[in-house]
Amino acid sequence: MITALKTYEDRVSKQTGLASVRIKSQSFLLTIAVLLLLWHVAAVAINKAFLPQPVVVGKAFLRLAETKLLWRHTSASLLRLFLAIAAGFFPAAVLGLIAGRSPRLNALLSPFIYIIHPLPKAAFLPLIMLFLGLGNASKVFLLAFTIFSQVLIAARDAAERVPETAILAVKSMNAGPFAVFRHVILPSALPDLCTGLRVSLGTATAVLFLAETFASDSGLGYLIVDAWTRVAYPEMFAAILSLSLLGLLLFGIVDVLERIICPWKQYGGTL
Repeated sequence: MITALKTYEDRVSKQTGLASVRIKSQSFLLTIAVLLLLWHVAAVAINKAFLPQPVVVGKAFLRLAETKLLWRHTSASLLRLFLAIAAGFFPAAVLGLIAGRSPRLNALLSPFIYIIHPLPKAAFLPLIMLFLGLGNASKVFLLAFTIFSQVLIAARDAAERVPETAILAVKSMNAGPFAVFRHVILPSALPDLCTGLRVSLGTATAVLFLAETFASDSGLGYLIVDAWTRVAYPEMFAAILSLSLLGLLLFGIVDVLERIICPWKQYGGTL
């Protein structure tokens, strides 16, 4: 009886997940169709060279892809973002979770957070370049700094919201600090960490464009500005589209990871 009930629950959960994926896919495709239609209408109505039609941009996109120029710049931008995630997300997540459960550490970090977080990180780019040079190091550091700031706050707030009753219940079974962190604090904070990463990636992608326009010969930001200076507007929009697809790819990866590590969330449950 219990086995049959478990099988039924698994089947219902699987069907619910498939239905959710199907609805999201249909909504996504409908949104793209509406945006392309609005873009086409605007391009026809304005009838200016700086706003080409989607078909023209699509041809430019394929042309750049065939010459491998687009892939070279996209891979350069993607590498910088992945390095920034590794350097910024994980230290911020660990430090934020610890600070959220340690009033003393939180008191030390709070002034730093309140002073640094509201500042536009892109404003530090000239100073960072003076210290780290004009190469990839300065760009990756700026992106990592952006991700670190936002994830730190998300992790700290998530750890603070963990119910004390859950922690006391685990401690009552003689669990040590590491076990409490692993089995209570970290699982409870995972959805907020995914949200913080998702938000920080959106900001980091915007900062990436700015960073790649300074003393750079690679990346989608460089390609956008280069096409703009050459008045190659279809190529410029193709590069902008590539940057948007790059952000969409990262968002999709975070969504997939969240479904794997937070399976209870997709069915409307809580930990």
